[in-house]
Amino acid sequence: MNRPIATIACLCAACLFAACGGRGGDTHSHEHHDHAAHSQCDHDHSHDHDHSHESEAEHDQSEHNHAEHDHDSHSEHNHEGCNHDHAHETEHNHAEDNHSEDAHAAHDHEHGEHAHGEGIAFTKAQAEAAGLQVETIEELPFYGVIKTSGHIQAPAGSEAIVVAASAGVLYYTDPSIVEGQAVGKDQSLAAVSAKKLQDGDPLVKARVAYETALAEYERAQRLVDDKIISTKEFEQTRLRYETAKTTYEGQAQGMTAKGASVNTPIAGYIKQLLVANGSYVEVGQPIAVVSQDRRLQLRAEVSEQYYAQLTKVSAAYFRPSYTDRLYKTTEMNGRLVAYGRAAVEGASHYLPVTFEFDNVGDIIPGTYAEVYLLTTPEEGVVSVPVSALTEEQGLYYVYVQVCAEEYMKRAVQLGRRNGERVEILHGLQHGERVVTQGAYQVKLASVTTAIPHGHAH
Repeated sequence: MNRPIATIACLCAACLFAACGGRGGDTHSHEHHDHAAHSQCDHDHSHDHDHSHESEAEHDQSEHNHAEHDHDSHSEHNHEGCNHDHAHETEHNHAEDNHSEDAHAAHDHEHGEHAHGEGIAFTKAQAEAAGLQVETIEELPFYGVIKTSGHIQAPAGSEAIVVAASAGVLYYTDPSIVEGQAVGKDQSLAAVSAKKLQDGDPLVKARVAYETALAEYERAQRLVDDKIISTKEFEQTRLRYETAKTTYEGQAQGMTAKGASVNTPIAGYIKQLLVANGSYVEVGQPIAVVSQDRRLQLRAEVSEQYYAQLTKVSAAYFRPSYTDRLYKTTEMNGRLVAYGRAAVEGASHYLPVTFEFDNVGDIIPGTYAEVYLLTTPEEGVVSVPVSALTEEQGLYYVYVQVCAEEYMKRAVQLGRRNGERVEILHGLQHGERVVTQGAYQVKLASVTTAIPHGHAH
């Protein structure tokens, strides 16, 4: 083929290619194909090839590429359960697109910075492994709260002091007895023996005195009958006998081989041991304190500034110093016993508020507690459990579930707390679903599994 014919063939192929380039609905104007065609036509080919067929093949390939160009990244963007409205899927004007590296980089950056933000991918399997729980936000009643401190104590009459009934050396029945150990009513706590004392065993002396008084009394009965002694003398003898008998029986009561038994007057636990094993005790000396733990009291100390609100206090939540568990008097048969009209002695700026409640079995009397006194409830308050919050540099966040496997981080403004829930002033709305258990795991997942809602070609 000679040069004029080849030139005409190239011009025809280029015209045909330009006419076909606008088909398929693609608005791209690829002017670089025309340049390639002209460059090919201007080249001086020394080989005898049919370039018209080669140009037609290039035209077919170009037409195929444009027909397949349907922006898959726009049409297939979908997450389970989520409906993202991609407003940017409108017609793109690439009239000046020269497919250069700089143009592609600028195009990618424009779509990558789209205003959709980022979601956090957290699959159902991950949620199940983390024990994830969510709660739908509702506007519910929220109790006013007075936060203060207090301590747990045993009510008056629920404690008893164990005392020695005789003098001697005390030996505990259980040598390894410790404070906090449970005891039953009339249980033998210790024995007091005076056998090795220099003054002798008081019980032996009491028995001898009793037996002597008994013999004199029986003799006096015969003598008075025979009118040998007067009635007055007989009454004096009878009185000495009654006294000796009472003393002996009192000391003999509960006597064991180890000595006089000391028993607990009530059931409960050993609150305090006052005498060491093997110590000498006098008659009536305190040995131990036994406390019942069926009913306990919570004594809160409230600042005077809350005095006007004390009449509205209806319940209390408290967290003892030795645990993170929050206890509620409403769940422990609790009741408000009294609120003080006089300041606590030695703390003139505080007023006592006392609740009584059933001990659930693991509350220790004498310990201090963080206390939340609940007052009149306020209706229509948005709140979340304390466990839903995460904190970063003094700011608080929650994680909102936007679909089955996607979550969003949300900043919130906090209000009042009652120990269990926190009032949300801004950041959440009715009907939204918030993570209440497992928020920390979602936070960790956000570091590496963010779902970008923008896209790039």
